[in-house]
Formats: sequence, C-alpha cells, structure tokens
Amino acid sequence: MKELLSPVGNKECLYAAINNGADAIYLAGTNFGARKYAKNFTNEELKEAVDYAHLYGVKVYVTVNTIIYEEEIEELLKYIDYLYQIGVDALIMQDIGIISLVRQKYPNLEIHASTQMHNHNNEGITLLKELGIKKVVLDRELSLEEIKKINVDIEKEVFIHGALCNSYSGCCLFSSMNGGRSGNRGECVQSCRLPYKLIKNNSYINTKNKYLLSTKELNTIDNFDKLLNSDITSFKIEGRMKSPAYVGYVTRIYRKLIDNYNKQIVNEEEKENLKILFNREFTSGYLFNDRVMNTFTSNHQGLEIGKVLEVNSKKIKIKLYNDLYQEDGIRFKNSNLGMIVNFIYNEKNLLINKASTGDIIYLDNKINLKDKDILIKTSSNYLDKEILSKEEKKILININVLLRDNYLEISFSDIDGNIVKDKVPVDTPINRSTTNNEIIEKLSKLGNTPFTINNINIDINKNIFVNMKDLNNIRRVLVDKLIIERTKLKRNIIINNVKLNYHNKEINNFEISVLARTKEQVKASIDMNIDRIYVDEDLYNIYKDNNKVYLRLPRVVNEYNYNSKNILATELGAINKYKNSDINLISDYYLNVVNNYSIKFLLDHNVKRVTLSPEINYDNLDNLIKDKVELLVYGKVELMLTKSCPIKEVNMCPCNKEDIYYLEDINKNKYRILHSNCLTHIMHYKNIDYLDKIDYYKSIGIKSFRLELLDEDYNTVIKLINTIKNK
Repeated sequence: MKELLSPVGNKECLYAAINNGADAIYLAGTNFGARKYAKNFTNEELKEAVDYAHLYGVKVYVTVNTIIYEEEIEELLKYIDYLYQIGVDALIMQDIGIISLVRQKYPNLEIHASTQMHNHNNEGITLLKELGIKKVVLDRELSLEEIKKINVDIEKEVFIHGALCNSYSGCCLFSSMNGGRSGNRGECVQSCRLPYKLIKNNSYINTKNKYLLSTKELNTIDNFDKLLNSDITSFKIEGRMKSPAYVGYVTRIYRKLIDNYNKQIVNEEEKENLKILFNREFTSGYLFNDRVMNTFTSNHQGLEIGKVLEVNSKKIKIKLYNDLYQEDGIRFKNSNLGMIVNFIYNEKNLLINKASTGDIIYLDNKINLKDKDILIKTSSNYLDKEILSKEEKKILININVLLRDNYLEISFSDIDGNIVKDKVPVDTPINRSTTNNEIIEKLSKLGNTPFTINNINIDINKNIFVNMKDLNNIRRVLVDKLIIERTKLKRNIIINNVKLNYHNKEINNFEISVLARTKEQVKASIDMNIDRIYVDEDLYNIYKDNNKVYLRLPRVVNEYNYNSKNILATELGAINKYKNSDINLISDYYLNVVNNYSIKFLLDHNVKRVTLSPEINYDNLDNLIKDKVELLVYGKVELMLTKSCPIKEVNMCPCNKEDIYYLEDINKNKYRILHSNCLTHIMHYKNIDYLDKIDYYKSIGIKSFRLELLDEDYNTVIKLINTIKNK
C-alpha cells in the first residue's frame, strides 16, 4: 500500500489535503515543530484536526522534529501526552534522546524518524529500527538506486515534491550561527536563498549568477512510476508554509498518479498550473540524479504566458501564449517588476475579465515598465478558487433495514468495518402501509453529513407503518454514532514511568581535544601532549601509530571499512557500527546533542565522550550530565554539508586542492569552502570563542574541552592549548 502524505500548516490546508486525496497528513502544534513560522495548530485545533482526519480515514502525523533542550522536556512530555490521548497516529521526531524516552514512556505510540536525523545508510537506519522506529524519512540527497540498497526492514518515506534544502537536513547550522534562529528548532532564515560572491585565492570570480546555494523545487511527476515500482511506502509533499490551493492541487496530482498506477497521465495544463502555484524551476532531484541548483534566482518563477510588444507610460501591449484572468498576479521577467492585474483591455480598448492564448491585450502600466519584456504569471485567483471549490469528501456507507417483531433494526456500516445500529418502532397499518421507497427517501437524506450511500438493503416481508419523524430521527442518530465510531481512540493507553538514571562522577582530570586539519596543527597538539587529536583519513594514515590520534569519519558514509581503535563518529551509523566493539568512540557535535537523554543514549551505545552541539546554551549547562561530555570552546564550526558545489556551479570543477575558496555574503562575511569526496563543507566566517569561561565550565564539572581548528599555525595552536591548560 502506497501512502500519499500531505503538508498541513493550517485548517484550510487540512481540508484541501483531505478533500483532494491525502492518505495521511503531517502538521505541528505551536511548539517543537520544524516549521515554526507556519500558522500551525493550538491543542484544541489539533484535536479537531485529528477527529476530522480520522472521520475520513486519514492518518495524522505530528512533527516534533526539533532538538529539545533539557529545560523543555517536562513541557514536551505534557504535549506528547496530549497528542497520545487524542489519538495522533504517529510523531515525526529528530532528537535521538527524546525518541528513546518517548519509546519507553509510550510503547505503542508510533514514531517516524525525521529527515533531520540524516538518515542515509543501513547502519544508522538499523539503529532506528532497533529503537522501535516504524518509518524513516530518508535524506533527500539519496538516489533511487541508493534507496534500493537500504535493506533494513522498515518503512521508507521520501519527499516527492516541494522545496529542497541545500544542506543535508539536520546538518545545517547556518541560520543558527548567523542570527540565533536554528534550523534544528524550526526557525531557519533560509541563508541558502541569499546572494553570495565567490572568492578564489583572495580574488573575486565574476559569476553571472549570485544565488550560489539556492536550489530548485522538487517535482517527480515525470518519474513517479519508478517510485511507485520501488519499495518506498510513503510519498511526502513538502509545504507546510504553502497555501491551501498549493496543498490541494499538488495532492490531487499525485493522488491521480497513484490511483492510475504506472500511467503518466498528468497533462500539460496541470503541469503549467503547478508552475503557477510555486516553482523555483523544477528538478526531479537527487532521486534521479538531476541537477538541483538554480543559481539565477531564489524567487518563485511562475509560468511564462506572453511577451511585451509595446510599452509606454500608460499602457503595456502584450501578445499572450497562455490565458490571463483578472486578479492574476504577474511579473515581468527581466525587469522583475510585478503587480496584480486589476484591468485587462482588448484591442478595442474594452474591459474584459479573461484573455486567451493568442490574444493581444493591454494592461495599465502602473509599475512604470520601461522596456519590452517577458510576461510571467505568478498567481491565479481563478485557479485558487477552482482548486478550493472541490466538494467535501464523502464516505460511502451501506444501510441495512431489517424487520424484527415490532421494530425495524437499521444499521449504517462503512468499508472500514465500522457498524452502528438502532431501532424504530413499527405499527400495523390502519389506512396504508409505509413503502420501501418512503423508507429509502428518509434514510437517504444525508445532505451535509460526511456520508453518501453506496447501497441500501431493505428486508421487510409484511405490511407495516413507520412514523416518518422516527425515520428522520434515527438517521441523525446513526450519523452521529458512525462519526463517533470512526473518530474514537483505537488503542489502549499505556504510559510507563521513566527516569534518567545517571549520576555525575567526581573526576579531577581535565581533557583537551583538538580537531586538526594540517600537519602543523597535529604536531603542535602532540608537542603539547593533549588527550585526543581528531583528524580526517589523510592525516590519520600519517599519525595512526600515535594512540592519541582519532580518525574522524565522514559525515556521509555507506561502508565502514576503517581500521582504527580510536574513532570520532559524525553520524548515527557509526554509533551503531561500533556500539558493541572495544573501540574508543567519541561522538561529534554533528549529532545535535542538547539534553541528558541524548547524552545517556550515546553513552549506553559505547560512546566515551559526547560532544555537545554548539547550539546549546553555554550559560545553562549545570543541569546536564557533565563528566562524559565534551564542550567545543573555540573554532570555526561547519555551517553546512551539501551535495551541491558552488564552484561546480560556475564551471570551475574540478578545483585544485591548493586553491582557497570562500563565499562572501552581502555583509562581506567570508565563509571558507572545503571539499571531501565531492561533498561541500561550508565553514563559519568567525570563530566561536568561550576560552574566557573555562574556569566556570570546570567549576560546574565539565571535564573535556575541544578546539576546532581550520587554518591556525603552530604557534597559535600552542597558545590556544595553553589558554585552556592555564585556566
């Protein structure tokens, strides 16, 4: 069974998704969801949404897909308890520690692993399976062929339409480090949609396009048959910030494709409508190894519908090659000037409310357009109304009428096996009998109820009289009963008490770790006799005989063919791979650890030191497990891990390893670009620096401190290490 999963940012989107054929919807409450700036749902609205969806047989998944700070856990559990009690079908979650907690506390509450967990290999997904995860939302960077190689017995979900993040999801700190609005907290400012300049060896590269990190919109319509023929079970539409018309129409199109299995039946008009609703150009994505970047613009592209023939200060003369309606939104491509079409004039200067393909029309030049241009439609009030005018979904029911001794037994049943019954008294006819047609007529008046009749069966073998008022009343009663039956909670409530059993140990030793990227940095770290030196594979092969040198594994990995007793794990797959080994395993800050449950989960999986996320509140660490954590106190953190490459986008691939590249933003901040195995790592433009607080961290029990080096020389490294040692 293939599931179509639609986004719901508000009640209007809820109705649009369900009425256009969603099998399931995903939405969020006012907190803990990764689209904080969608309208979202209050607790009362969530209950209404669950009831409405369940009435129509649609599942409800609530996103709790953010990292959770320690001080939020009590509030979070109250929220999850509420979701559990109202019958939410599953939670979509990111935080590994909180997932572990929820699985223990609510053992029959279904959990789906958010794409924010960087789900890309068998080892990591196996860990999630063992944790009790039912469904895993895969990285959008995976190709269909790579997905086929994931052989874990777990349901697979992929995005099929909508916006793409440039970074691997859950691997982006760009927004957080540049303004305190975390993508891991649902607050992303979309730094990847901004313009950047490319710098090579301190010189600007003259690039025609400036949006070097901006992606196109995913659209898999032309390849959807291949997805249907795969073992992917759930197809997810992105768009909790999108309009009800967008949600409804995209849902409708993919419903059509699923219902007409293996038939490409989407026509050109439907494809054009998708462009009008929203697109930054379309791509079939990494799923089909398509090019995903649109570096020309990060704006909605709309649909080209005409060209300007003449323009003056009062009127714009246009030749159309697609329809234009009054109240459409338009933009002129080259000038980037836009407006709402209030008036359309034909060639006789008469006002019209619609112009068709091939027509020559005039528009008022209220935007001061100067030159000939290309006309783009960016919105359509007419299209929106057509989409949202779709009738409310109806539920087929069967009605059965059976004569007993002195009453009619009437039952309503649906295709899901729900059945409700009641009875109506009958009398011996005095003047005339009640006919079957009269009974059918009264019971069929379902009007504005959610139901419509599939079949009515009447089994009456003698003349009877039934009061029509009684029939009307029983119809209403049975409708209400069936609604209750379809929406009632269908699971047992099981809530366990869970306590975190861990006590900080009194340890006097303090440790220093260094992430080194050059031989000079490694040498300085060895000379200063620090506790751990993390390096990538090239440097590890040089220094592997030193028992303080740790191999930092790649952030994207499929095969763990590494021979090392000391490992820095950067993703969950490595945690699973080495959880039962005698390897000295340290977890990196990329695992987004900000609470005790995540720390404890990793410690229980053979991790010796847990590196805290740089997104944690450095002034609020006292309530954490402290003796087994590592705190990043200095360095340039990695802001983004992406499969795309801005250097490749300007046709400078392959690049020379000796060259140094930066992206520069509109504020002149320069972000170093690093490469490994055709993946792009974008570094912060400035160092985080908490070295002046080392005394405080030591006083509250933090035992391990880390330096994240980039281009520091030998003497600088010595000085930094001494700063920690001397505190």
